Amino acid sequence: MSDTAHNDLKSRLLEAAEMHVPFDGWSDATFQAAIDDSGVDPVVAKALCPRGAVDLAVTYHKRGDSQMVEALTDDALAEMKIREKITFAVRTRLELCPDREIVRRGSTLFALPQHAATGAQLIWGTADAIWTAIGDTSQDFNWYSKRATLSAVYSATVLYWLGDDSDGHAATWAFLDRRIENVMQFEKTKAQFNNSPMGKMMSGPLGALSKLRAPTFPHNMPGHWGQKGS
Repeated sequence: MSDTAHNDLKSRLLEAAEMHVPFDGWSDATFQAAIDDSGVDPVVAKALCPRGAVDLAVTYHKRGDSQMVEALTDDALAEMKIREKITFAVRTRLELCPDREIVRRGSTLFALPQHAATGAQLIWGTADAIWTAIGDTSQDFNWYSKRATLSAVYSATVLYWLGDDSDGHAATWAFLDRRIENVMQFEKTKAQFNNSPMGKMMSGPLGALSKLRAPTFPHNMPGHWGQKGS
């Protein structure tokens, strides 16, 4: 089966599953309903999604990342500062979600111990997609620290958004602004520390961390976002 056929069938399963997720979650019942509604052969469906609805939830999340990246065009980001680009990206990612209940069910799924690692990988992937889309070209320890920090900001914002009933989710966007401000203050404090006597004294140990290199992936690796400017 070609990659195109593979993706088409999985898309059919996902589209069929979406109407059931708000009621049954990303469950075996939802996966079976998706098979029945889509007409995809059950054997093929299980080959495409060995973990059933869990794999469909992963596909749903990655589809959202792809849609976000498509929206982060050079024209859309023009004249924005870094913090504005990040804020715009996170907001775009959430606004592209058609149904908060589907995301809520996914958050519940990936909070389970057996799926927590997968959930963490997805959040990291979203952070990586954002930084890459806005032009990050860091190749040292900053590559990791930027994505780790944004992963925390994104996770906290999603949880706030899921419980936000304010008009136009205004409270969520205010919350996001505060989290981004915290990150900017941290970066300012870090720079001040690096220039302080203590920071200069610690330059040796910290310098060793700076030699860490960002991972290099083949550009055709599934789920990888090619680095701009690398």
